[in-house]
Amino acid sequence: MGAVVSCIRSIFRAIGNALMSVVNGIAYILKAIINGVANVFNILISCVTCGRAGRSHVGGGIGRRHVVSRPVA
Repeated sequence: MGAVVSCIRSIFRAIGNALMSVVNGIAYILKAIINGVANVFNILISCVTCGRAGRSHVGGGIGRRHVVSRPVA
């Protein structure tokens, strides 16, 4: 009797693992599609703004000073 219960448990475990694999596969496919759409929008925005959107300038514009060196007498 214990062998039958163990066999049934193994069958249900295998079915559960197969269903989880299918769900994970669908999730990975949806994630790839969403990332692709996001990349297309990123390319379009970069093209429209000539590549200036979302990019910080060198030095960030904060704390930059023009230093003039003076000869020491």
